[in-house]
Amino acid sequence: MSMKTANAAVRYPAARVLIFAKAPVAGQVKTRLAAAYGRGGAALRYRQLLRHTLATVAQARVAPAELWAAPGRAHPWLAARARERGMPLRVQVRGDLGQRMHRALQWTLRTAPFAALIGGDCAALTPWQLQRAFDRLAEGADAVVGPAEDGGYVLVGLRRPQPLLFQALPWGSPEVMAATRKRLRRLGLNWVELPLSFDIDRPADLVRLQRQSATVFGIGAAAKYPTWAAAAGG
Repeated sequence: MSMKTANAAVRYPAARVLIFAKAPVAGQVKTRLAAAYGRGGAALRYRQLLRHTLATVAQARVAPAELWAAPGRAHPWLAARARERGMPLRVQVRGDLGQRMHRALQWTLRTAPFAALIGGDCAALTPWQLQRAFDRLAEGADAVVGPAEDGGYVLVGLRRPQPLLFQALPWGSPEVMAATRKRLRRLGLNWVELPLSFDIDRPADLVRLQRQSATVFGIGAAAKYPTWAAAAGG
């Protein structure tokens, strides 16, 4: 699919969805799942989660998507996913998570009226939540944030760059969302929060995601990832 064709099929063709993804290298992705499945098994599930996220973005049809890779664009699996989805493959800058998110959004918002950034493994986000995020941005909200049950967030959307929103936050801790709310208030931004979502860090989270997928995508969707249920059961 060409970018021109993809743009014509979405609600906000000038906006962008940025999907942050890591090279699916064993021992470097979904490390919390490695205790249950081993490093190779955790990397396999990361690939499945990213495929799921890409399917969710395609289903939502909110804006053209871009895959932002780390540590570079050389990994053939990420390049293949970008090609099959007809999306650009870009490279995250060096730095902590906040620096990388800010720079990606800053670069995108030079030309896009608004954009949202999600993690490639934030597979619990639904098409409806993405649609709501982009609708609120289109209506004039300065920011949209999707809080997660563990105290972080799974989506951040902006109309203009906000470097202070990402500086010196306790990334990876349960205080991220609370600190982000304080920063949003300090900056005087009008923001909207999505319904609470969840991260995929435990076998039970995979089972929960599989059940949600059957509801959101149809009863047959859960069968697309049979290893989730099998692995969660031991």
